[in-house]
Amino acid sequence: MIVTLSAVALFGVLTFALLKGRYVGPLSALVLFLFGFFTADTGASTAIRAVVGALLDAARTVS
Repeated sequence: MIVTLSAVALFGVLTFALLKGRYVGPLSALVLFLFGFFTADTGASTAIRAVVGALLDAARTVS
């Protein structure tokens, strides 16, 4: 759960920075948000969570 909240905070800050710097427009940000939202509701979410978990475990063992 802590990782999920941290990822949400990280992506929220990145989205704000991209919008503020005008690298992406509001419509693009909305499309990406909806893509992530609907992806989380599919069977792909299990595989995505497993990959992210494996990457976090690998990063933990490196340092």
